[in-house]
Amino acid sequence: MSAVVAGCRQRTEEIRREVVIDPLRLAGDLRIPADATALVVFAHGSGSSRLSPRNTAVARTLNQQGIATLLFDLLTHDEELDRANVFDIPLLAERLIDVVGWIDEQPDLARLHLGFFGASTGAAAALVAAATLGARVGAVVSRGGRPDLADMALDHVTAPTLLIVGGRDTGVIELNESAYARLRCRKSIEIVPGATHLFPEPGAMEAVITLAGHWFKTHLVQPSQKSW
Repeated sequence: MSAVVAGCRQRTEEIRREVVIDPLRLAGDLRIPADATALVVFAHGSGSSRLSPRNTAVARTLNQQGIATLLFDLLTHDEELDRANVFDIPLLAERLIDVVGWIDEQPDLARLHLGFFGASTGAAAALVAAATLGARVGAVVSRGGRPDLADMALDHVTAPTLLIVGGRDTGVIELNESAYARLRCRKSIEIVPGATHLFPEPGAMEAVITLAGHWFKTHLVQPSQKSW
């Protein structure tokens, strides 16, 4: 795979690149803080994109903690017109796997420990991709996700996985608990009190950011063992 990149170095030494990943020319926003040792790839949910304000907020905090981030569009414009595609978990997972292939071809990215952050259907795609990629993926975080849609892949995920669910996200809590029971990896499930599906309540997204940051710091920035 190849990519067209345009970037600039900021005063903070953070590098930002707008990337276009071939062959489908998927647009992405890559940020690499100085001395980053880990990279988190975001998989957005149905009806969203790389511009998701919630995912962007999580990414910016991870950048401040020295973790690189990549937010990208999982579907082309034409594909987005077919609503069935946003629920096509194998398709979305394949896009994540392709992007990891691109990452591994980039000299400044291939060395970084890799994590996935998935929301809604993107969480299922992240878990399927993690199950396929095995030890290449060091951690997965799901925010308001549908990990149950990963189905049989749940039995094969080896990356430490954190499921974050809103305390008022009726129905989704039970789906997360069911998926959690099937995971055989190191795992945790966190219920954010009073939060609904998109975590719009005061303090809810801050709780998500804190939980996700701690998970990635523990399993990507300071992993006890890492080999792939």
